[in-house]
Amino acid sequence: MTGAVGQIGSELTMELCHRYSNENVVSTGHKTKPSEKLREPGPFEFIDVTRKETVEEVVEANRQASYVAREWAVAYLETNRLIARICQRLTDVLADLGVRAASEPATHNFDPVSLVSRWSHKSVAAVAGLGSFGLHHMLITDAGCAGRFGSLVIDAELEPTPVVEKQRCLYYHDGSCRQCVELCPVGALTEEELDKGLCYRRCLEVDAYFADLGLTDVCGKCALGPCALGSAV
Repeated sequence: MTGAVGQIGSELTMELCHRYSNENVVSTGHKTKPSEKLREPGPFEFIDVTRKETVEEVVEANRQASYVAREWAVAYLETNRLIARICQRLTDVLADLGVRAASEPATHNFDPVSLVSRWSHKSVAAVAGLGSFGLHHMLITDAGCAGRFGSLVIDAELEPTPVVEKQRCLYYHDGSCRQCVELCPVGALTEEELDKGLCYRRCLEVDAYFADLGLTDVCGKCALGPCALGSAV
């Protein structure tokens, strides 16, 4: 059970231990110290699920690229597939426990005309307290904004996790940074608004450029500033 230290993870871990026996469930976490309740039933291991060095390499490749780095486009595709697999696996596990769950794709779940998403993973993450929105309309977490989100809706009652308000965008903090605006190659982003049409036309141009990869409607240049790999504040 990866992510066992979190609220949903810890409850699910205990239920899995009860159902499949302690020795058949290995709980894992990344940084947070597990409670004795999690340590006692069975094995617990710390694992690095973020591969931060790899993320840093992809971010740096896109910073250095005059257009969009191929590594960035490939990471976009692979991450979307990974999110889909994780959501499906969690849905299956929860179903075994009698809990219904549903998910939306990591992307391409938006209206093609208005470009408004019918389900925003970024907004779900913000409501869950994982981050705060920046000037670039990206969600900045403590691990930065150069990442992607997936989410599940589950048919179960859980105590909400307290949300700590925290500003992570330098522009909203003290007005000292506009790098995302300056990095946008087509001028779609300003301090006042994001021109979604212009932004997405750029993304479709990138898709045509990497036609051999599949649908890679991605750019990410605005996400390469000081908040790419962590909070800028």
